Amino acid sequence: MLLYLVNPSNPLINIVKVKESRWNRYRVWKPLGLMVLAGLTPPEWEISIIDENLGQQDYESLPRPDLVGITAFTSQAERAYELSRYFRDRGVPVVLGGIHATMCLDEAEEHADAIVTGEAEGVWPRVLDDARNGRLQPLYEGGMAELADIPLARHDLLDGRYALGAIQTTRGCPLNCGFCSVTAFNGANYRQRPIGDVIREFRTIRERLVLVVDDNLIGTQPEHIERAKDLFRAMIAADLGKEWVAQATINFADDEELLELASKAGCSGVFIGFESLDPGKLLDLGKKFKLMKDRDFRASVRRIQRHNIMVVGSFIIGLDVDEPGIGRRIAEVANRYGIDNLNALFLTPLPGTRLYDRMKREGRVPLDRYPDDWKYYTLTFPVARYRHFSLDAILEEMDSCNETFYSMPNILRRVWSHLWRGRKPFLSLVGNLSYRNNIRMGHGAHADFKRRVGERLV
Repeated sequence: MLLYLVNPSNPLINIVKVKESRWNRYRVWKPLGLMVLAGLTPPEWEISIIDENLGQQDYESLPRPDLVGITAFTSQAERAYELSRYFRDRGVPVVLGGIHATMCLDEAEEHADAIVTGEAEGVWPRVLDDARNGRLQPLYEGGMAELADIPLARHDLLDGRYALGAIQTTRGCPLNCGFCSVTAFNGANYRQRPIGDVIREFRTIRERLVLVVDDNLIGTQPEHIERAKDLFRAMIAADLGKEWVAQATINFADDEELLELASKAGCSGVFIGFESLDPGKLLDLGKKFKLMKDRDFRASVRRIQRHNIMVVGSFIIGLDVDEPGIGRRIAEVANRYGIDNLNALFLTPLPGTRLYDRMKREGRVPLDRYPDDWKYYTLTFPVARYRHFSLDAILEEMDSCNETFYSMPNILRRVWSHLWRGRKPFLSLVGNLSYRNNIRMGHGAHADFKRRVGERLV
């Protein structure tokens, strides 16, 4: 039997347009969730993983599958439903899963033969058995998976068109930030895969540069930190020959032994969410506030970089505490912190978050013609009404932020700093030019966004 596992595209997301910019190869990663499900699929199924981030397929020319599984973030929902309709019109049953189907179950149920909510690993074998025997159920509740029972992802099913491999070592986040749906989907309990499984899977990844997709690789508690150290020691002993980047909170900087082990294990970069210039005023920061309060961020960034680890910092524009001029101030502060790359995002009320519920009650979510409007929920479009900004004003703030931080003199200064300190000038150059290129591409996308929906955001 033939199974297609599909990761839908979103044509509005610049970073996945690999054919339009060679730099985007460094900002696209494999659909790891589908690769994990493939590892759980019995051998009687022939599996094909289709990642539309690398280009949409001519499905008419492909063999007719017996079952299609589609995953989707919110911004992919419209395309996911379009694909589902295509296959169902041809008599092929479709299973939808992922975070959007979980958070918007009533909507998703209208577009598929079956929905899998939560983490699919615990129910996927039953889904396949039911599909094979013609008794597919409308709903399968996945809940939280036992990470010790998860097989290695099928990295062999995707070819070498990716610059980055991908792996996951933990799930769940206890921080419970109001603008983030990770806790709602993966739970507040910080769960870790067995270290031996992680090492074995690392060995199956062909790419030399790997993205560790954990929402927070090192956790927040002392026992989490100790487990991270044990993982890094095992990676060092295994001599994997990989460089990897990960997401973590700023407490990554607080333990010199942790930093030294991470660097020796191959860590070349870390993505840290700073979120706001004034975390003390950001009520939706949840427990993360304790990690941010009264911290010398410049010193923290420097401690990480001294171990030859690059720092990518993320900030949100459009918070209720933000006032005019915030874009340039974020860029100036990011430069003062000394971060290597800046990722500025619009405050986006994603379904399943406290932020969405609050802004919806306040009448500040005007792009609610679903599923058509979901494609704008990429974090790169201002989809809400912001307390201190009109649509034009908040777009200007984003432009000011990006054009200040990614000016050519600032890029050259950062690359020279890397070269002078003997760090990673090539990675710095690639990261900065990739962001700069997508800023340019984003101008056209924002202009089209204003033409299409601007009147609804007044």
